[in-house]
Amino acid sequence: MDFEINKTSINDLLLIKPNVFEDGRGYFYELFNSEKYIKAGLDFNFVQDNISKSQKGTVRGLHFQVGEYSQGKLCQVIVGKVLDVAVDIRPESKTFGKYYSVELTAENHYQLWMPSGFAHGFSVLSNEAIFLYKCTHFYNREYERSIKYDDPELNIDWKVDSPIVSEKDKDAPTFKEYLQNI
Repeated sequence: MDFEINKTSINDLLLIKPNVFEDGRGYFYELFNSEKYIKAGLDFNFVQDNISKSQKGTVRGLHFQVGEYSQGKLCQVIVGKVLDVAVDIRPESKTFGKYYSVELTAENHYQLWMPSGFAHGFSVLSNEAIFLYKCTHFYNREYERSIKYDDPELNIDWKVDSPIVSEKDKDAPTFKEYLQNI
């Protein structure tokens, strides 16, 4: 197997650690190989890849899509270091309302798999970061939702002192407000 799959404290959320082959020239690893992932029991149908570049202190999230456009995401950092955060927003889940965070870096090459039903965000811990994520459904603005990144009930430590946040993310509903509308 060219990667190691680790369960997290959140149901169905997986941390994937690829085998990286390094020598004096640099390194090589497979970012994604559908045949190998399927053999490992991870049968994804990705339809869209997204890349974002952000500066230190940026917080993006917490974003998700609902209904038929709900997305599973396979996340990884290509340059820099981020704190990646997934919040379980599946009401039937035993870990509903809980979050998991992990540092994804260009050095550790870790991937975080979150199935649909998770709100997602990240903060940039390095001078800049290039963040890549593969999605199981296409982006659709009509089905896009968000939860306030600094929600007091979720109490996420983003590990940044002065977050740089979009107006859209600042104005997002709280977790409690989101729950009232589902």
